[in-house]
Amino acid sequence: MAGSEQRVVAVIMVGGPTKGTRFRPLSLNVPKPLFPLAGQPMVHHPISACRRIPNLAQIYLIGFYEEREFALYVSSISNELRIPVRYLREDKPHGSAGGLYSFRDYIMDDSPSHIVLLNCDVCSSFPLPEMLEAHKRYGGMGTLLVNKVSAESANQFGELVADPETNELLHYTEKPETFVSDLINCGVYIFTPNIFNAIEDVLKQKKDRGHFLFRAQNLIPFNAISANIRRVSSFEALQSAMKMSLRCSGLYLSQFRHTSPHLLASGDGKKSATIIGDVYIHPSAKVHPTAKIGPNVSLSANARIGAGARLINCIILDDVEIMDNAVVIHSIVGWKSTIGKWSRVQGEGDHNAKLGITILGEAVDVEDEVVVTNSIVLPNKTLNVSVQEEIIL
Repeated sequence: MAGSEQRVVAVIMVGGPTKGTRFRPLSLNVPKPLFPLAGQPMVHHPISACRRIPNLAQIYLIGFYEEREFALYVSSISNELRIPVRYLREDKPHGSAGGLYSFRDYIMDDSPSHIVLLNCDVCSSFPLPEMLEAHKRYGGMGTLLVNKVSAESANQFGELVADPETNELLHYTEKPETFVSDLINCGVYIFTPNIFNAIEDVLKQKKDRGHFLFRAQNLIPFNAISANIRRVSSFEALQSAMKMSLRCSGLYLSQFRHTSPHLLASGDGKKSATIIGDVYIHPSAKVHPTAKIGPNVSLSANARIGAGARLINCIILDDVEIMDNAVVIHSIVGWKSTIGKWSRVQGEGDHNAKLGITILGEAVDVEDEVVVTNSIVLPNKTLNVSVQEEIIL
């Protein structure tokens, strides 16, 4: 076993039910971190990435969901990856730093030399071993992953300025009203245990000890490691809203080509359905050989896809039935829903628009020859007429 000075502990912040309101109606059925992206729970992707960290001792999930909501998954993933995974429940939201500090005794139980901290709702290739090596070269208390984005979208994130020579963080501001920098914080960090002393010092200066987010100016010396998107396919988006799920699912599917090619389906339309691009099909799903699937499609357990159906850029959840010659494009179809014959469920695919994709909640029944466009439909509804750009309560 590696010496204690080499051990690494990973912490993944999973939030809680009050943090998933923008993920409705999908979060009405499942905690946001367990919603499937590319056929795997959202939290599975950062957990799998942590597995690549040398000398990883433990993974902690920290949030304020009820423990029972994560018990089955935590047990399953621990056995699958053969890495100890444990869920720690907060009494209330404390923010990233506050949550980390609240469970410092657990985290330090393995006497780690480094702590990896990730937000569950980050979509990334998570270049954690490379970050760890970079942090060791730079030294200091912490290193964060950053990415360069367009000036128009930068204010949706935390913007930062780093020294171009040393990569040391010089300035940080959270979602500024005016443009500061096209470098944004990706929500992926590596710390030494000294981070707890820094958080404690800040907390002593605050009257409200309950909620404290990382503010980089409190954590100098701090390094900003820029991610080259072409090289490591790194950070793309935050899962703060359900409309980003399709984009992130597609990114993870494309990443499977390099990390898990066995998860991607194939087919030429002869003995099995025609598969175009990156597609995940659960082993229990049934797809008619004349269907055409892809690109960027994920089919969950017990999904049934009829003859002549066409699926493009969509997430199909458990027990969904898509009948003959139906079309689903730029959409998420909720559990136990049914799409009738010759129907269309579609969105424009604009992730920045309020209704750029179509979302069907659980057990929505779209009858034959109905068109649903750019709409959100809450659970247990039946649609027998076409709708466009509507939120159906």
